Amino acid sequence: MRIKVVTDSVCDIPDELIQQYDITVVPSYINIGNQSYLDGVEMTRKQFYDCLDSFPQHPKTAAPGPETYLKVFHDAEEHGFDQIISVHVAANMSSIYNSVVEAASHSKIPVAVHDSQQLSLGAGLQVIAAGKLAAEGVSIQEIEQFITDLGNRTYVYALLDTLKFLHLSGRINLAMRGIGSLLKIKPLMSFHAGIPIFEKVRTRGKAIERMLNYVKNLGHLEHVSVIHTQALETAKWLYHKAFSLIPENNQPIYQTVTPAVGAHVGPNGIGLVCVKS
Repeated sequence: MRIKVVTDSVCDIPDELIQQYDITVVPSYINIGNQSYLDGVEMTRKQFYDCLDSFPQHPKTAAPGPETYLKVFHDAEEHGFDQIISVHVAANMSSIYNSVVEAASHSKIPVAVHDSQQLSLGAGLQVIAAGKLAAEGVSIQEIEQFITDLGNRTYVYALLDTLKFLHLSGRINLAMRGIGSLLKIKPLMSFHAGIPIFEKVRTRGKAIERMLNYVKNLGHLEHVSVIHTQALETAKWLYHKAFSLIPENNQPIYQTVTPAVGAHVGPNGIGLVCVKS
């Protein structure tokens, strides 16, 4: 049985792994005023972050409709695949999951739709694992079991540089943004099992300290990767800072976060994607 792995661009998978495991990535839309761009196709992530402060209107993002995913499923059938596993960003954070479920109900070949209950590379690690297992000929039921377990052990922690973009995207009001700037508040986000938790921490140093304490409290780790919003050097610094908590022979992925998330958090954000043993 040939299994095709499908995902969305919010899952932040590096290009080389997309090619290695023949993963089909369906891009989200980046809407700026009356212009619409396909994430990673018509606008690169570098272009997005370089221009984020100067766009005429603050970007908004939109999920592809069911017809887009149905076309992807039909293409997989035409290329000789027998089954599809479609792994996506947390269902409670995006309408992508519902679009895929609708498309799957019209597919000519079976489609298993999986809610990763994660964001960014937290979801991407599940997609990559599905790609590896599909290439090894593992059954779709076993793949689902494996990535469900992986998701249950995955935690994402991210430090934002400013409250500005949470305000622009309507997540906080102007007064909170002003107070936060005055007090040098840094937003710290934790994400696990589909639930985001935001904290406001005084100063960047204290926020980093708290993030690393959360990672330490997870206990023994199986894997750690790094996500960032156009801040690779700072992301490398964070990984070095967390080095004593990282398992031996760890092979981290350093990945720029999708504009679908970046529009809300802004540039210079950094984070860790941790998998418990």
